[in-house]
Amino acid sequence: MNAAKLTLIGPADVAKALAGRTKALRLLRDWTQNTLAERAGVTTASYRRFETTGKASLELVLKVAYALACLEEFDQLFQPPRARSMEELEQRTAKPTRQRGRI
Repeated sequence: MNAAKLTLIGPADVAKALAGRTKALRLLRDWTQNTLAERAGVTTASYRRFETTGKASLELVLKVAYALACLEEFDQLFQPPRARSMEELEQRTAKPTRQRGRI
């Protein structure tokens, strides 16, 4: 069983940092909040809330990432760790039989 990494940063901190980086990218492009919201297909109010609080739906964040040409970076999330052996790689590619996880 893998132990969780001890960290002092939580989901709210990550969300605020993500919102801050989004704002920085928006300003680098010299776009207003309204411009980015329109390009992302979201309301300006929803985008403004995300930028100021970090709170948003995953769909909104993905739309904003797409508008900023950063969507491919999300493809790296939740990837399984690299196999440490050929046997482990073969086990991963074999058809799984379990339908549920274990505690």
